Amino acid sequence: MKLKIQIILFIFSMVHLQAQDFTYLQAKVQKGEGAYSLLERYGLERSNYNLNRFKEINNLKDLNLYVGKAYKLPIKVYKYNGTSIRSTIGNYDYDNALAIQKYNELLLKLGVREKDYREDNILWVPETIPPEEQQVAVEEETPSFRIFPIFGKENEKVEIKSTALTGQVYYIVSGHGGPDPGAMVTFENHTLCEDEYAYDIALRLAKNLLEQNATVYIINRDPNDGIRAGAFLDPDKDEVCYPNQEIPLNQIRRLNQRVDAINSLYNQHKKEGVKKQRAIIIHVDSRSQGERIDMFFYHNPKSKEGKKLATSIQNTIAKKYEQHQKGRGYSGTVKARNLHMLRETYPVAVYAELGNIRNFKDQKRFIIEDNRQAVANWLLEGIMNDN
Repeated sequence: MKLKIQIILFIFSMVHLQAQDFTYLQAKVQKGEGAYSLLERYGLERSNYNLNRFKEINNLKDLNLYVGKAYKLPIKVYKYNGTSIRSTIGNYDYDNALAIQKYNELLLKLGVREKDYREDNILWVPETIPPEEQQVAVEEETPSFRIFPIFGKENEKVEIKSTALTGQVYYIVSGHGGPDPGAMVTFENHTLCEDEYAYDIALRLAKNLLEQNATVYIINRDPNDGIRAGAFLDPDKDEVCYPNQEIPLNQIRRLNQRVDAINSLYNQHKKEGVKKQRAIIIHVDSRSQGERIDMFFYHNPKSKEGKKLATSIQNTIAKKYEQHQKGRGYSGTVKARNLHMLRETYPVAVYAELGNIRNFKDQKRFIIEDNRQAVANWLLEGIMNDN
């Protein structure tokens, strides 16, 4: 009798061990993703059950996810035994095993898995939704905020204010950068560099777009200069091109590097079915000191959508000046121009010149922080007016 009990306990312990012999698959949150879109990327249904399991296995109290952080998914990872799915997971239901096989094969086809489970001996098994939960589908809830360290400690928390731009992708490119600071002028014993002010406004626009739940890529990036307060932005040369490429000094190589980064991302999102992708290229102009200019815009001569977007932004800014500085007038233009960044990038693109950094009155548009934010806000409104 004692031997029989020992055998039964041994068999029970082996079954128990087999049932627990898994880990949870982990995945990093991508830009623009919420909890449901992360789950959907791995082929999981949009349901309360999957959401609750996701929160439970990650010990989450809410859906505020951090971009770049890895979270556990309700997908069990087993070491495939090379014999069968049923014996690997300890469940001998044929239909269940067939569903798991098709699931793994589908994710391989979609490029989510790198290898077939029979090749790398890694089997992904999504948790089974209980019958009573299977019909409870829900719409995606937008988290109240997300964290983007690129904006700096004081600005990395981005509140999601609306879903107006959900499913849209924006590429924000600030001029010059890296070894090329652009025009440099002295103001009250401080050096003003084109690239630093263009970048600060670019970051502010990117944050505005994220607040509308857009997917945003900042193409020129600085690892330690987030959105900065104050009038004088210290120059440096440590900017990189997305994702982390050293920026070359040669202008053509520099521009092609940015074009390649944008076009690669564009193709990726196009395959995913994204319909609306836009590139906003931000420059600070440099002319003779006495020449004051208003913000003006270029578009690809062959792009009707580019002209439409540029005109929407220009019209918005004209209305803002009329509202806030009545009688001032606004002379900003929209013109077609065959610039490299407009010609070579795949998404609809607008090239914005924000003012003359050498002109004292135009400088106020850059060195006053509230003005930099106002420019970013007006650009956002012009973009949204084009939707």
